[in-house]
Parts: sequence; structure tokens; C-alpha cells
Amino acid sequence: MNNKKVVVLGGGTGLSTLLRGLKNFPLDITAVVSVSDDGKSTGRLRKEFNIPAVGDIRRVLISLAEIEPLVEKVLNYRFTTNSELNGHTVGNLLLTAITNISGNMSDGIEAIGNVLNLKGKVLPLTEDNVILMGKMEDESIIEGEHNITEAEEKIKDVFYKETPIICESVIKAIKEADLIIFSMGSLYTSIMPNLISKDMLEAIDNSKAKLMYTCNMMTQPGETDNYTIVDHIKVLNKHLGTRKINVVIANNGEIEESIIEKYSTLEQKDQVILNKEQKEELNKINVEVIENNYVIVEDELIRHNAIKLSTDIFTYLIK
Repeated sequence: MNNKKVVVLGGGTGLSTLLRGLKNFPLDITAVVSVSDDGKSTGRLRKEFNIPAVGDIRRVLISLAEIEPLVEKVLNYRFTTNSELNGHTVGNLLLTAITNISGNMSDGIEAIGNVLNLKGKVLPLTEDNVILMGKMEDESIIEGEHNITEAEEKIKDVFYKETPIICESVIKAIKEADLIIFSMGSLYTSIMPNLISKDMLEAIDNSKAKLMYTCNMMTQPGETDNYTIVDHIKVLNKHLGTRKINVVIANNGEIEESIIEKYSTLEQKDQVILNKEQKEELNKINVEVIENNYVIVEDELIRHNAIKLSTDIFTYLIK
């Protein structure tokens, strides 16, 4: 029996966290990474070498890899120096080098993936050096992902400055998938960049896969202030084509009041609550709910329990 084909869309830490859990199950995994990040080391490398963002690609490669802890530390090592190397990670530089040698990022990722013994495929959404644009609540337009996330105004919508060419391998993976997962992470700047392309929407519409959203446990200032689970899904459904979200995975676990207070005070983040009212609203829009206590707190940071989350995803797939 062939393994079920799962395509996971996203970027940032949310996608890599989910993949760390999924790789432990007999699944054919393809991670599609949005490549519009333009801050810090990634932004400097994009500007100098005219390549897509490498930072999230690095994180995803490490999350799917079967490597020694020391190798992971090396790839994530960030130089602190007075030279031009300052702020760059070894993994970002390696990805830049292999992209230049291979002629494109997809081939470069595949080459590194063979060395890292990946438990799945990693694909950039596009080979283009895309620029994300944000339309804010005050109707102003902001250029560049890091500028969008740092803006004081709340995000209303996002779009690309120029229409990107989506990688053919991404379209193929979408059409062949049994399950398409929109991972937890920044809704507008990590997840939405995968959905603001006509070609991607057509591929999803032509897929027989169920559409799943793994909902964030906390809101994000400027992106999802005061958002409920239903609000997150409505944004995704608004940008999807004829296909809509079929199932959501949501946390029903409690988080310590002291941790919640810290997030609210210092980061202006609030818990996304699953309650009776939310379940009723989700039922009205025909979204199945998978719920569990996914809360892990590490060094006062709230994280998803990747293994528990992935177990519930795998169970859903094979039932």
C-alpha cells in the first residue's frame, strides 16, 4: 500500500514545527515554502544574489532531516562579527551557494536534501525573487514582508508586486495530494503568499485532496488581532477558489494564566479559544473539527505538541 500524499503549505517556524512531527509517520510529504521573506540575513542575500528567500527553506530542511544535533547547530549557526558575515547563518549561505551552483533553488534544495537524508520533499513556491505587498486597513500600500510585519497599521490583504511563476513541481504535488495542509504560522505573511496565485488556486480546485487548517493557538499583532478560529478560516476561504477548508485542527488545552498574561502584556497576543460557540459556527460552514490539548510551554514560549498534532493528522488520513 502506497503512503498517503500530504502537501503542507506555509513558512516560518509553524511549518517546520509541524514537519518535525509528520516525518515520524509513513507519509509521502511535500513541504511548499513561501519565499517572500526579505528581512535580516535572508533579505541581504536576496538583494545581493537575486534569489528567493532562503531562511524558511533552511528551517524546513532541518525539520525534515535525519541528521546529528551538531549538524543542525552548524546549519543554524549565526555569525556575530564586525564583517559582512555578521547576522548570516551557515545554512543560508550554503543554500545561496548551492542555488548559484545548480542554477536554480529547486535543484539546490534537492542536492542538499540528499545529503541531509530528508524524510520528504521541500519545494520553493516559486523560483522568482518575489516581493510581497501589503494593503493595510488605512488603505496604504507597504512593500516588503518585513516592512508589512513591522507596520503599525493592521493588514487588510496581501498581493505580489509582480505575478510569480509557480514551480511546476508544486502544481504537480498539489494535484496528486490526498491532503493539503495549511500550517500554523503567520496567516497573511506565511500562509497567504501560497494562495495569492491563480495557478495555485486552479491546482487546488483540480485536486481531490481534503483541505486542512492547523489553527494558531495565539493571535498575531497586526495580522490576526482578536481573530477567532472561524475568522482565520474565513480569510483562507475568501482567498481560496471553489474549494474551501474541510477540517480544522484546534487546541482545546488550557494555558497557564501567567503565560497568557505575559503574551498579552509584552507581545499583544491573545489565545485563540475553541468553545461551544465556535464549534457551532464551524458546523454552519461545514468545517469538521479535530480538537486536542496541543499545548507545550518551553522557556515560557507556547508551542504545539508536534507529535500529538501529527498523530491526529495521520489518524484523520487513514480513517
